[in-house]
Amino acid sequence: MLDHLTRLSEVGKTADGGVSRVAYSDFDREGRSLASGWMREAGLEVTIDEAANLVGTRAGSEPGLPPLVMGSHIDTVPSGGNYDGTVGSLGAIEVAHALWESGIRTRHPIEVILFQNEEGGKTGSRALSGELELKELALTTLAGKTIGEGIRFLGGDPERLAEVVRGPGRMAAYLELHVEQGGILDRDRIDVGVVEGIVGIKRYDVAFEGFANHAGTTPMRDRQDALVAAARFVDAVYRTVSARPGRSVGTVGRIQASPGAPNVIPGRAALTLELRDLQMDVIDSLFDELGAIARVIARDTRTTATLQEFYVSRAAPTDERLRRVIEEAARGLGLSTLRLPSGAGHDAQSLASLCPMGMIFVPSVGGISHSPKELTKPEDVVNGVNVLSSALLKVDAEPRL
Repeated sequence: MLDHLTRLSEVGKTADGGVSRVAYSDFDREGRSLASGWMREAGLEVTIDEAANLVGTRAGSEPGLPPLVMGSHIDTVPSGGNYDGTVGSLGAIEVAHALWESGIRTRHPIEVILFQNEEGGKTGSRALSGELELKELALTTLAGKTIGEGIRFLGGDPERLAEVVRGPGRMAAYLELHVEQGGILDRDRIDVGVVEGIVGIKRYDVAFEGFANHAGTTPMRDRQDALVAAARFVDAVYRTVSARPGRSVGTVGRIQASPGAPNVIPGRAALTLELRDLQMDVIDSLFDELGAIARVIARDTRTTATLQEFYVSRAAPTDERLRRVIEEAARGLGLSTLRLPSGAGHDAQSLASLCPMGMIFVPSVGGISHSPKELTKPEDVVNGVNVLSSALLKVDAEPRL
């Protein structure tokens, strides 16, 4: 497993020590070819589905049972790290390989899926769940290809995406190993994170409209400064979300003032607001509260405020039974555990609508991710793969599946 991790890190390696294996690039295809070889060595029959996901399968001992699915992704952000997605993908292959070498045949069929373009919007996993919209195929990616062109480049067929959609009941369960990408496990020296769910995300365009005027001749009391209103709102987001019990987070990640000249009072300020929580109703409650605050700020600054939602990603709770299985697997290996939410999106988010879904986290040193400095210690990688293997066998043995 560690050897494979090292070898894959050479595909798309950058001068700063990171990895640029963005979806639909030559390096992406090269990495998939390498992984495909390892899947075959693990005794898996390898195919590329219509959505260009790389799929390895092995039959189970009891005909008619739906497959147990493991997987993740190996595409990266530009100059990213070698652990995000890769640990889960190679870990799933290694579990399949270990079972093959040991002569263990599971009751259920085994599937290992390496989903394509996770970093660009979970394209491959959303195709399986039927969430991928045809209009998205025309979107241009970081590799310079449209998503439709990228699917063809990797061996899929964008005109046959309907054939890849799986309805509920066609998979017994989905398990995904992943690095935490946050610092909780590393800080608290916890071996394994048992994911409670993947947070929902809502994003909004927020704009304050004031009046652009001369910065030298307009007295302070006469100004309708849209940027002042926006600044107060940014501070309000931080204070309001911080005061809410739980693990909600709120971010203003982009702001632009117009007309943008040093000697002109900003007449318009546009910004983005992103809210994340495990419960969608908490997100909606926070948005309502912040909307009311925005209106008060607009009144006090003699501006107007508009807030418009433009993106939604639904929260995906993990299956309670799988949480317990993962905890039992970790305890059986003498490892400590902690239940925690995932603040980042994952392919598992789409699979949760199709079958019971569980996620295993291993520590990220310093909580660093999407960076060349991303690191998970070798012993933590191995722990995660062993927990995945043990959990898979426990789920396979359950008669209810």
